Amino acid sequence: MGAGHTHALYLDRGGRVHRLAPEVKIVAVLLFTIVVVVTPPAEFPAFAGYLVLLAGVAAVARVPALWLLKRATIELPFVLLAVALPVFGHGERIDWLGLSLSVEGLHGAWNILAKGTLGVLASLLLAATTTMRDLILGLDRLRVPAVFTQIATFMLRYIDVLADDARRMRIARLSRGYDPRFLWQVKAFAVGVGSLFLRSYERGERVYLAMVSRGYTGRLPHAESRKPATREWALAATLPLISLGIAVLA
Repeated sequence: MGAGHTHALYLDRGGRVHRLAPEVKIVAVLLFTIVVVVTPPAEFPAFAGYLVLLAGVAAVARVPALWLLKRATIELPFVLLAVALPVFGHGERIDWLGLSLSVEGLHGAWNILAKGTLGVLASLLLAATTTMRDLILGLDRLRVPAVFTQIATFMLRYIDVLADDARRMRIARLSRGYDPRFLWQVKAFAVGVGSLFLRSYERGERVYLAMVSRGYTGRLPHAESRKPATREWALAATLPLISLGIAVLA
């Protein structure tokens, strides 16, 4: 896998968080997310504490707040769902600004909004401080089944190739004067998708045969890498431990 394959969410700031081993960051974010999920929705101070904690991690990692907020808009569909819950929910209702809102729906909306936002921000911080290659390597070191890490590795390696194939096919279609914009014009688009699938399948077979002929046994070789030091685990553990302390105190 080429070293140049990075992703748009990674910010190369070279800070202490960036230098941590990927597996310790993955475990820290996973444990933090578990703490957030099991926190009762009514514990409002706890959620405020989690947000302050993530802000501190972002400051240490030198990840701009505006950068995080822009990319956190990925959760907008869930926000719309949360907004609809108080209106269409059942059970006890209260009146607010002329609207009849469900109390159960309000709790559900807050639960989705608070926990979803914290989860998205934690994931963005992980992506901003860890390259995609290192994320896959970290999952491999954590003994995630090889089939998942191998699929992710090949997807990362060939996603640019597939995107380039799709771009060339679109240019070829436009050069022939066919630009489907309506439902009854999608035949060319459907044919293009089928052709791209066949090309990808055939390329995958050729690559697999080439790898087998070179000794591939189901696991890609990795260069020897250092094991994370105890202080790295201790440093990464501060995120879930502090969040657990916030939950207990709240």
